[in-house]
Amino acid sequence: MAAIAPQRRSTRSGIGLAPTALLLLGALYCLFPVSWLLIASSKSPGELFTTPTLAFGTGFLSNVTDLFAYRDGVFWLWMGNTLLYAGGGALLSTAVSAISGYALAKYRFPGRKLIFNLLIGGILVPAVVLAIPQYLLFSKIGLADTYWAVLLPQILHPYSVYLARIYATAAIPDSLLEAGRIDGASEGRLLGRLALPLMVPGLVTIFLFQFVAIWNNFLLPFIMLGDDGKFPLTVGLYTLLAAGANQPSLYNLILTGTLLSIIPLIALFLTMQRYWKTDLSSGAVK
Repeated sequence: MAAIAPQRRSTRSGIGLAPTALLLLGALYCLFPVSWLLIASSKSPGELFTTPTLAFGTGFLSNVTDLFAYRDGVFWLWMGNTLLYAGGGALLSTAVSAISGYALAKYRFPGRKLIFNLLIGGILVPAVVLAIPQYLLFSKIGLADTYWAVLLPQILHPYSVYLARIYATAAIPDSLLEAGRIDGASEGRLLGRLALPLMVPGLVTIFLFQFVAIWNNFLLPFIMLGDDGKFPLTVGLYTLLAAGANQPSLYNLILTGTLLSIIPLIALFLTMQRYWKTDLSSGAVK
């Protein structure tokens, strides 16, 4: 029996290594494009197509300087627009999702199931299908080629409402709400002082999902906007890519701009991950 135990341990450890190896392969698969982007953005125009693929160059600082100076700093304008679209859109979407999800989870009213089923159906509709009808609608009311044309379609996101509803159902006990009503708390006070603090981990997740989705969104602003002064980074860098066919030196600016555009996303995840808490009662204690 003593000889069998070590053999079982070795078998279990061998089985446990398989998921770890798969995760490592997945991490390498995801990180390789970022690593290549970091290396390519360090190369000068003369090094980009002449040096080995994974060899660092010497032109990163000059690339950054040229990018910031391109068209009187239009990159910073695109960055500011992207922050406005992603930050404003994610905040508004999170607020709408929180209220909608809470109402669908904790109130009983006619048409509740129908509304929820319509939201579930909305998740299945690809965004590309809605892009042209949205443009025609905004063009009809005179909002095409404005900031609102990019912000407003992002506010109501069916999947975010679905997540908020599921999280509110799990995180907010009905008994806690009933106790608050017995103590004389209004429905608004219950939402602000009890429900929302309990939903913070879920709302942070919704905010991050929406922020990343809007930050990386290309099709909607590409269709809605014609003034490059309102472009986000995705569309702005695309215009650089299109111009790069005649000016190969712009490829270095595109690579550098793409690298700089992912830094805010990394910083956001690192700073907000501490809000992902598993203690569902932490908000109620406050």
